[in-house]
Amino acid sequence: MSRRVVFSHGKESGPWGTKIVALAAIARAAGWDVDSVDYQGLDRPDERVARLMAYDPDFAGPLVLVGSSMGGHVCTACSIARRAAGLFLMAPAFYMPGFVEHTPVPAACPIAIVHGWRDEVVPVDHSMRFARTYHATLHLLDTDHRLNDRLAEIGVYFKDFLARLSVGESTP
Repeated sequence: MSRRVVFSHGKESGPWGTKIVALAAIARAAGWDVDSVDYQGLDRPDERVARLMAYDPDFAGPLVLVGSSMGGHVCTACSIARRAAGLFLMAPAFYMPGFVEHTPVPAACPIAIVHGWRDEVVPVDHSMRFARTYHATLHLLDTDHRLNDRLAEIGVYFKDFLARLSVGESTP
């Protein structure tokens, strides 16, 4: 059965930005199929959720959703319906002003969050609150919203996350 990682980029990025390219290489090396949904031109989270929900609706294998910023919100919003096996979120746009009540409830699956202490777009406290509420693993780094200067470290976290999911697949 095929295992797939699907990436969701942030509002100001594209489907094959720096973080996605780096993490996709790690996923492929670990034996996962990889894809990235293109949300360019879609500014509203509900439009992006609809696009991810429409993505390969017949896929039945283990699915890991990886999202950055608004992409983290989108992945989480779809995680229950898409039966996500895991969520790996980078600076997810949770509890944002005017949208606090729209922060989604995640699927009951492993969740890892990476967030920068110096994030100027999404306050780090938002990820701390979400992690506390849903018992997610939280990695806090001395960086900003883009996280690009910490890609090597994020890659280690992602590789470990996928390895733990793979071990869980083979456990009866």
